[in-house]
Amino acid sequence: MRVLVPDLPDFQALTQPGERGVPGVTFLPYRREQVPAGPADGAVLWLTDADTRRQLLAAPGLQWVLTLTAGIDHVQPSLPAGVRLYNASRLHDRAVAVHAVAGMVSAARGLHHFRDAQQRGEWASPASPAASGLGTLDGLRIVLWGYGHIGREVEAMLRPFGAQVAGIRSATPADERNRLLASADWVVLLLPSTPETRGIVDASLLGRLKPGAWLSNQGRGNLIVTADLLAALNAGTLGGAVLDVTDPEPLPAGHPLWSQPNVILTPHIASTTSDLVGRGAALTRDFLLDLQRGDEPPGRVEADRLY
Repeated sequence: MRVLVPDLPDFQALTQPGERGVPGVTFLPYRREQVPAGPADGAVLWLTDADTRRQLLAAPGLQWVLTLTAGIDHVQPSLPAGVRLYNASRLHDRAVAVHAVAGMVSAARGLHHFRDAQQRGEWASPASPAASGLGTLDGLRIVLWGYGHIGREVEAMLRPFGAQVAGIRSATPADERNRLLASADWVVLLLPSTPETRGIVDASLLGRLKPGAWLSNQGRGNLIVTADLLAALNAGTLGGAVLDVTDPEPLPAGHPLWSQPNVILTPHIASTTSDLVGRGAALTRDFLLDLQRGDEPPGRVEADRLY
């Protein structure tokens, strides 16, 4: 089996004998814009730019692609016909879930206001505006829009906080979905970017949310119409937003989202951990061993089961 893999030390270890190695596989290390020529049975995608990805997907004889990301919108449009696609959502589930819950708890405790007061050198007293509205997640209705692996992790983590959690799947009837969204104190977006989901959070939907509701986006930036989000924030109809992804991304200097007092921004790092590359190499090893045994590896992307 010939497999294109990132030219990184953790992946180089897969070529070595011992428990970290995968015998019987010829590894073809690639770097950005340095893709080995010739046929390959599979390709493992990791931090590739568009041109490198195009070269990898054009490898003769390609049968499968494993992307070490949860999202597949950067791969699926250019995937050759007949090539199986696998994602690595299980590599990121827990970190993204922790990030989503951390954002909700931070907002409930007003940590963003105290962060701003710290930058101004102000000691915010319990009676100050920064401390107004402090609460917990007890009794709050939290709707997870995109109820897959990450959604279930988020729900499990929220149980000790006393929140009421509901999930929306692709098969959830529209009237039930609208009822859940209208009653939510928090809407957490865990959706992939597809033609059906891009721009799904627009002025119309934001206008149907409960006044003061918060929005958290750990999915893709283009799920939200940014101009409509800003309008709702400025009008005060939306309580605030926790955004790990934005549209555009990265945000340019001077973008109005930077200065929103009720927005918590992180730069698309919800899944990032210090051991992520090592865990990605270990997942690749398990994936290849499954293939060698004739087993179907987890993560096969099916168009009708995206969330």
